[in-house]
Amino acid sequence: MITVGDVVEKLAAKVLAGEQQLDRHVTGGYVGDLLSCVMAGASAGDLWITVQGHPNVVAVASLVGLSGIVVSEGARVDPVTLEKAKLEGIPILSSPRRSFTLIAALVALGVKAAD
Repeated sequence: MITVGDVVEKLAAKVLAGEQQLDRHVTGGYVGDLLSCVMAGASAGDLWITVQGHPNVVAVASLVGLSGIVVSEGARVDPVTLEKAKLEGIPILSSPRRSFTLIAALVALGVKAAD
């Protein structure tokens, strides 16, 4: 099983918040930008790929129990989001890669979808 830290290392992602939680296990993955879909479809332990960088992503990640968030495509993350993530203990990573490319890379690392 891989960890959020493994994702950072193997995908050259940048850690924006949650440096102390990089040992969290990634049990699956979820991609989506509509928060209600993430709340309904993601599972605890999933790594969430999104282009959203507003503070509500931290609330959703915390509510669902996600292992972390990867903000793809070099999207901007609001500084308030990073502060909230630090308080909530949610790792936020950043990558310039497209979401689809990140998904392919995660699958190659062994991350599986719930369905």
